[in-house]
Amino acid sequence: MAYKSLQQCISNLDKRGEILKITKEIDPNLEMASVQLDEFAKAGKAILFENIKGSKFRATSNLFGTLDRSKFMFRDTIDKVKQLIDLKTDPSVALKNPAKAIYAALHAIYAIPIKVRFPRSFHEIKIEDIPQVKCWKEDGGAFITLPQVYSEDIENPGIMNSNLGMYRVQLSGNDYITNKEIGMHYQIHRGIGVHQKNANQKGEPLKVSIFIGGPPAHTFAAVMPLPEGMSEIAFAGILGGRNFRYAKKDGYTISADADFVICGELHPNDVKPEGPFGDHLGYYSLTHDFPVLKVKKVYAKENAIWPFTVVGRPPQEDSQFGALIHSITGKAIEKEIPGLKAVNAVDDSGVHPLLLAVGSERYTPYNPNKKPQELLTIANHILGTGQMSLAKYVFICDEEDAPDVNDEKAYFTHFLERVNWKRDLHFQTKTTIDTLDYSGDGLNEGSKVVIAAAGEIKRELAISLSNLNLPVGFSNSRLVSNGNLIIEGKGKIKELIISLQKQNLEGIALITLVDDATFTSENFSNWLWVTFTRSNPANDIYGLNTEHKNKHFSCSIPIIDARIKSHHAPILER
Repeated sequence: MAYKSLQQCISNLDKRGEILKITKEIDPNLEMASVQLDEFAKAGKAILFENIKGSKFRATSNLFGTLDRSKFMFRDTIDKVKQLIDLKTDPSVALKNPAKAIYAALHAIYAIPIKVRFPRSFHEIKIEDIPQVKCWKEDGGAFITLPQVYSEDIENPGIMNSNLGMYRVQLSGNDYITNKEIGMHYQIHRGIGVHQKNANQKGEPLKVSIFIGGPPAHTFAAVMPLPEGMSEIAFAGILGGRNFRYAKKDGYTISADADFVICGELHPNDVKPEGPFGDHLGYYSLTHDFPVLKVKKVYAKENAIWPFTVVGRPPQEDSQFGALIHSITGKAIEKEIPGLKAVNAVDDSGVHPLLLAVGSERYTPYNPNKKPQELLTIANHILGTGQMSLAKYVFICDEEDAPDVNDEKAYFTHFLERVNWKRDLHFQTKTTIDTLDYSGDGLNEGSKVVIAAAGEIKRELAISLSNLNLPVGFSNSRLVSNGNLIIEGKGKIKELIISLQKQNLEGIALITLVDDATFTSENFSNWLWVTFTRSNPANDIYGLNTEHKNKHFSCSIPIIDARIKSHHAPILER
């Protein structure tokens, strides 16, 4: 149904038995987050906190905690959105089923925002009146974790040219002046960055509005990875089945359906330390200088509800955003990249560090000794596309007999049977990685590797492990999957390489060096998280029997050093 408000959505979910109401007083300092983490872990209900210490407002979390609940909230519109996406990516769909295409196109009328009067239900409050939710004990203060940050390009203003993004906002702590300043943390490749750059060049402040709450379609639109130039405001209307309603006040755009609105300005070169903050890779993002929003006005509607979530080592509620995005977009990414058959941004590894892909080798069907060729072109295209450009590791294999990319363990078995380590490692150095990833050389700085595999099976992978003679400082060798060896230790990696080169490692195709082999081998998810969040490819990939020819690195078996280093961020712990 077309929800007009967050309250209407919660009431609807309550009738369905999907709301856990907490009436006792609860502390926004860690306690609310703890309740959210526990409820999400058991695939539980959405939560309504009715009595929050220090605030008269209610709060809600876990609305998107299961894919089924998300689909229920958008049950009347999600199929129409899918049809519109299909029409955009493949216009021939309209010829195959014109009636369905026309029906979907008529739904696009909700893409047009409607200007209304400033809502009478809004009244002014202060930042300190908002529930001050702090999620992790080392967080720098309270944060908004589900903001809809609205900005316009000073050179191309207008709501249809705006950007609506989800960038974390620090409400308190550090050096921020209470009620007058809040921190604005946005990452690389985000639309608001372009807007602020253009405003800075003109020497003018950038006006920013932060919407919190409102219909759930508005929250989801802020995380939807839309192509540049496509309006999140329009998408919010289409997905919500209700035109986005907005007002103008003092030069700011106000979402008339939001529960809270914060208006302020970003001034050129005005930054302050922001963070630390427990983030979606499972570590704290550390304190860095980020823009300061000078708060001008804060509004709340009567009986407003504050939505929040807790991010941490996946899976968490924000993981379900990814599941819903995939459900809605289907094969849209694959249709945009010629030859790409499937791609998985692996949630267990924190999404951005690891991509698994399947592509085609169409141009050399006569070659019996198939090797990666078109796969490398596809991989470069992936690394030039949106947020996928932040990936550190891209594994891509030929579509012939390829497994489901979403079955990570089966994918790695297939891949390790076919990869040629003398040929198939391709590095990019001194490039950009995720702002939240501290495995690299600095903020946004690191490396990438494309590993492409094609052709026949080249090795039979070991399913059991014979005794290895490990040098001092190393122990606890285990297989985490077929041919996939992990070794624990703090010793010198050169001594380990010398030792292993003298031993029979038949059936071993990959080695990962870790701090705790018992934990890493408990399940495949642990291996994915440890390996790909704690390594920077160019720095941390070593190998047995290495060679460098024409600047190409090769080896017989690679070793990924996924031990925690001194420059890494602390792990999140409750």
